[in-house]
Amino acid sequence: MTTSLATEFEDPDESSIVAPAARRRMGRATMPRAALPDLTAQVSIDSHEPISKQIFRALRQAIFVGQMVPGTPLSEKEVSDMFHVSRQPVREAFIKLVEAGVLQVLPQRGTLVKRISPRMVREGRFIREAIETAVARKAAESITDAQLQQLTENVRDQKRAAKSNDTAAFLALDEAFHYSIAQSIDCIAAWNTIQDIKAQMDRVRYLSLPDVSPLDLLIKQHAKILAALRAHDSSAAEEAMRAHLREILVSLGPIAARNPNWFETDEPERVPLAT
Repeated sequence: MTTSLATEFEDPDESSIVAPAARRRMGRATMPRAALPDLTAQVSIDSHEPISKQIFRALRQAIFVGQMVPGTPLSEKEVSDMFHVSRQPVREAFIKLVEAGVLQVLPQRGTLVKRISPRMVREGRFIREAIETAVARKAAESITDAQLQQLTENVRDQKRAAKSNDTAAFLALDEAFHYSIAQSIDCIAAWNTIQDIKAQMDRVRYLSLPDVSPLDLLIKQHAKILAALRAHDSSAAEEAMRAHLREILVSLGPIAARNPNWFETDEPERVPLAT
């Protein structure tokens, strides 16, 4: 797959990013091209982590938080120039982003940030629920006092982030909360497995805060998961995690209605995944 995708990432003429009709109206000399956000601080050449992985994570996060909206064009040259690296690690990052469903390659138009697929959101939630409810059940059996304290401090910090309306900090703490539960059973592979699967969910989560999914509601759901873990109640932990992850099904419709340009046309699955 790498070879076939890589050949598609050749940078097109920048004018091809704009629809033909728009090109005719605007003329080649006046066509706008949105500047990419400066993400250089998120990549370190001196890090032991592969540079392609760092670029992938930086671009993915920028897409998740809306710094690059659907339709934003990405050029290998532009990104490699920004990070002062060759095109190869950028191409590798692009391929992973395509596989995660947040970038798409269109003939004659190049590489663009993809719209959110409601169906992929629901499918991602279904798979994530299967994994994380199992993780929560197992964690309730063996979680230590030190690990519970770490989660308690995390929820406390979530409340502080909510009070200051810092959604970026809240989302980072939310990630850390779920990661720590997987870490408590020494199964980081479970968390790594769902990273690409939940990509579309993460984009919806950002759009849903704080109006459609109030931070206080999400914190209460986290607190309920934590209470079940503290009680070492496996069934309660599983059910609390399931209820929390299904919250996105409540917010998906209103979010898509509010942000129609961010979403693809819905394609309902033949078998409902939330029953």
